Amino acid sequence: MATIDRQATTLALAHALSAAERGLAVIPLSRTKLPALRSPHRTGPDPAAPRCPEPAAPRCHGECGRFGHGVYDASTDPARIRRLFAAAPWATGYGIACGLPPYHLIGVDLDTKSGTDSSAALRELALRHLFTIPQTVVVLTPSGGRHLWLCGPPDVVVPNSAGRLAPGIDIRGAGGYLVGPGSRTGHGVYAAAPGTAHLPPAACPPSLLRLLLPPPRTGRPAPSVPGDHGRGLVHFVLCAHEGQRNTRLFWAACRAYENGIGPALADPLTEAARHTGLSEHEARATIASAARMTGRRP
Repeated sequence: MATIDRQATTLALAHALSAAERGLAVIPLSRTKLPALRSPHRTGPDPAAPRCPEPAAPRCHGECGRFGHGVYDASTDPARIRRLFAAAPWATGYGIACGLPPYHLIGVDLDTKSGTDSSAALRELALRHLFTIPQTVVVLTPSGGRHLWLCGPPDVVVPNSAGRLAPGIDIRGAGGYLVGPGSRTGHGVYAAAPGTAHLPPAACPPSLLRLLLPPPRTGRPAPSVPGDHGRGLVHFVLCAHEGQRNTRLFWAACRAYENGIGPALADPLTEAARHTGLSEHEARATIASAARMTGRRP
């Protein structure tokens, strides 16, 4: 049974209510950083509660009327938030749902995994793709990492990802959540970096936003290259328009090296990039950068 730390729960609720006042939808979290409320669909139906969908039915996102649906419970309503925390008296933190209005929050999680320098990786991406991270909310994690809060456009869905942008950089988008400042976990307390707590989340730079989105699906045939995944990456580069050629090539090369087909795909990617208007020198340099970024040798 979860240990109840009433002081930590009271503080977490206070921080959650403060975040809700800023328009951020929140849920209670346990010390493990997971949603504090267990799914009602895992414990068997309660005859006194609204009927829940059967296991074969579409996944319930709260339509059953009960708590325990993770980020789908998130709310800015103070009364609902108090009920959520009352149902989880062991909660010591709170999560902030991403992708919801008014901010359509995107979280850039700069982790501190061994062997990676996520901050340097983000700086290299910024230099290569000509963007700067604006002044925004920065949350410091107990492990020494950082969470950067950015706003996305209301008509764009940014997916969650882990290490796809670069090693050590995870993205929290639609359906995900960020641990809110003031939350206490088993490893320590999350806190806003000095001078950033009062800032609103800044708009995500367009060049960075393009890197966060999945490649578009097209119906054009791709050249013959190793494997279906390789063909898809080459096709992705071939479909690039002016202004996105280098970005697409870098993204595709990163995915190729991450999947162990970088060396085999280097020449086909170079030829695809030349077809879009890049020089061979530019293409080779971009692919080599992707190899370094993913920890591989070109």
